[in-house]
Amino acid sequence: MESTDKITRTNLTSVEEFIFLGFSNQSELQGFLFGIFSVIYISIIIGNGFIILITKFDQTLQTPMYFFLGNFSFLEICYTSVTLPRMLKDFWTQNNHISLLSCAVQMCFFLILGVTECLLLAVMAYDRYVAICKPLYYPLIMNHRACVQLVVGAWISGMPIQIGEVCHIFSLPFCGSNKLDHVFCDIPPLLKLACGDTSLNEVSVYADALLFGMVPFLLILNSYIRIITTILKLPLAIGRSKAFSTCSSHLIVVGLFFVSASISYFQPKSNQSIGTGKVLSLFYTIVTPMFNPMIYSLRNKDVIMAVRKLLS
Repeated sequence: MESTDKITRTNLTSVEEFIFLGFSNQSELQGFLFGIFSVIYISIIIGNGFIILITKFDQTLQTPMYFFLGNFSFLEICYTSVTLPRMLKDFWTQNNHISLLSCAVQMCFFLILGVTECLLLAVMAYDRYVAICKPLYYPLIMNHRACVQLVVGAWISGMPIQIGEVCHIFSLPFCGSNKLDHVFCDIPPLLKLACGDTSLNEVSVYADALLFGMVPFLLILNSYIRIITTILKLPLAIGRSKAFSTCSSHLIVVGLFFVSASISYFQPKSNQSIGTGKVLSLFYTIVTPMFNPMIYSLRNKDVIMAVRKLLS
């Protein structure tokens, strides 16, 4: 009996690294994928870097809305840098191995930055609510100190819980296969490789997603319901058009991020498709950050003018 327990413990702790399957079944496309994702990563850095520069140095953009936008662009660069460089390295070397520690670190930063994005999107919606619904009080409510506090709160609020979540997941025994059918270390594919009962972990993940995903989304929804109600009361069509134009960019980004992330995390485990999970993960971690600069710049005359001045 004792020898059986020793063998079981040995098997449970035998996994020391994971192997990303990713797109390994399409080995002939590795070079092509490396080129495509390299272009995407460079465009994310350049596009969001432009937003950071113009919101920092253009005097006409020294307002709370663009202060939040600059922080959001910096967050997008950090968010994609957690996963994309590792993916590019795997495509180039075709060595998809990652240690448990590296996987845990990647997941920790990925979750912390994902929570920060949810909270920062809620802060940006609140800023638009105050600007449109309480314009006379806007300079008082959204003063520089309050803006800094909101940004710092968005960055650090989720850290303790996400670190605890990662420790909880990696305290599970991993046995059997070490092949992670994903492109980076994420919770759903990792739980599939864990041994024993993972129901407590799944409940914890759902609670975490509700707290830091659904609650910010409901706050954003509440802000925009009030905004739309106020806009519809405006007497002039020009005023309505300008107010809708100011908010539409943020609404597009919110929709792209929350819809893809919600499907990925709230979809029942029995209905989860591996291929769909990969695509959705790539969508909210890579595609959305790539389009953010275009969404904000093409629909914002102030940003377009600032970019022209910077380029000239």
